Amino acid sequence: MAFLLAAGMSLLATPAWRWVASRFGSVDVPNERKIHDRPMPTSGGIAIIIGFLAGTVLTGVWSGLHARAPYAPLALLIGGGIIVIMGLLDDRYGIPAKIKLLLQLLATLPLLFGGITIGLVSNPIAGGLVFLPPWVTWMITVIWVVAVTNAFNLIDGLDGLAAGVAAIACGALALVAFMWHQPIVALMCVALAGGTLGYLPYNWHPATILMGDTGAYFLGYMIAAITIMGAIKIPAALAIFVPLLVLAVPLFDTVLSPVRRFLNGKPAFQADRDHVHHRLLELGFSVPRVVLLIYTVTAVCSGIAIWLSRIKR
Repeated sequence: MAFLLAAGMSLLATPAWRWVASRFGSVDVPNERKIHDRPMPTSGGIAIIIGFLAGTVLTGVWSGLHARAPYAPLALLIGGGIIVIMGLLDDRYGIPAKIKLLLQLLATLPLLFGGITIGLVSNPIAGGLVFLPPWVTWMITVIWVVAVTNAFNLIDGLDGLAAGVAAIACGALALVAFMWHQPIVALMCVALAGGTLGYLPYNWHPATILMGDTGAYFLGYMIAAITIMGAIKIPAALAIFVPLLVLAVPLFDTVLSPVRRFLNGKPAFQADRDHVHHRLLELGFSVPRVVLLIYTVTAVCSGIAIWLSRIKR
């Protein structure tokens, strides 16, 4: 039900938002970095958000999360709200990279105060778990959330790419959560996957709407927070490697981009057309083939993560 409600609402909301975006001038104008060659309605991530909220609210996921962690729902709503507002403003007016980074850091604060943190690691020498000091916990959590949030924005460069990768990743994370008896986390993943799949038909090449920073940042932020919540009952080693494998493609591009720009003498936050998907296009692959290739890599990495998750404590 969570999946169907999310997918159905997103499927209906996407054309409605496309009309609103076109009517009120929320469009993405082509430039030297963009693949599309005409102004496109943007901020289509609003439809994904509507689907996600429908799938979770109407199936009681938020009340179940509240029973498990009283402050977690409020933390996710406040942090997610900051990310959505930032994305809408960036899609419409453009925001400097440093300001966006500051807003992303601000959006991590509700998670920290709401208890959605990475506070345990495995001890590879003596075995068992190590409880991290609060300042280390906060630092690792902030780095993870900001990294995954930006990862989905960086791969949102081709029609259907970010949405499809997010759907595959969420599907894998849902299976892992079910395997480790975390139904609330699994349902949130399922609803997020449904929201992205309901939107995907309108974003597949040739797209008629873009998710924009609104959608890309929201997907990254929510997936980052959900993976932290899902790590609570999973052995610490798996809690680290499973999300790293599932999100291998976007995280690889996130790590590679600033290094590449530094070596080329460019600012670390300066946008360019040297991402993995751009390089594949330069090799002569069509947009659908590049997208399907990255889907395949994501699915293979997700399959490995699911297989590893079968290891019992």
